[in-house]
Amino acid sequence: MVEQPVRERVPQAERTAAMRLRLMEATVDALVELGWAGTTTTVVSRRAGVSRGAQLHHFPSKQDLVVAAVEHLTNRRRDEMRRAAADLPVTGRTRAALDILGAQFTSAVFFAALELWVAARTDPTLREAVAPLERRIGRETHAYAVELLDVDETAGDNRRLIQATLDLLRGLGLANSLSDDARRRAAVLDSWASVLDSALERKLVDRS
Repeated sequence: MVEQPVRERVPQAERTAAMRLRLMEATVDALVELGWAGTTTTVVSRRAGVSRGAQLHHFPSKQDLVVAAVEHLTNRRRDEMRRAAADLPVTGRTRAALDILGAQFTSAVFFAALELWVAARTDPTLREAVAPLERRIGRETHAYAVELLDVDETAGDNRRLIQATLDLLRGLGLANSLSDDARRRAAVLDSWASVLDSALERKLVDRS
């Protein structure tokens, strides 16, 4: 008699976490490809390979699902940005930091969030759920920009310069949503890095 291999049983908590992750990733993909109107719970559950019943158990509405997906994957992008910050060069740090920050505004998560923000503009219920998330993402992105650029934001015009940087990157990201704008974006960021290197007040280094 041939013994059958013993299959290791995956704990329920792990299966649930994996299913939720598939749902959230499928939601972001659908938002990017189909927009807000085309992203339905039926489409998402089918793409994720999850039954409608299971999906509705964890995310009772489209709003719950989309907000959770954008928040979760934004957190993941934040962690990726933190890891990238550890490898920033000393020479050319500003330009390299702009590339890391700029990637946040050309990612699938940014375009998914954009669909969510636009839909929330005319939907008061959705806007109530989205506004706190948008504010938190804005604060966190600003804080990471301060860290990446390695400045004291209270010095001089640093805070305004950092906010202008994020506004610039957001605008470039929007331009990239319609066509590949990589070459023009790189040229703009080259120039803006020079502006920041001249205008930012850097931290004083104690050389004693």
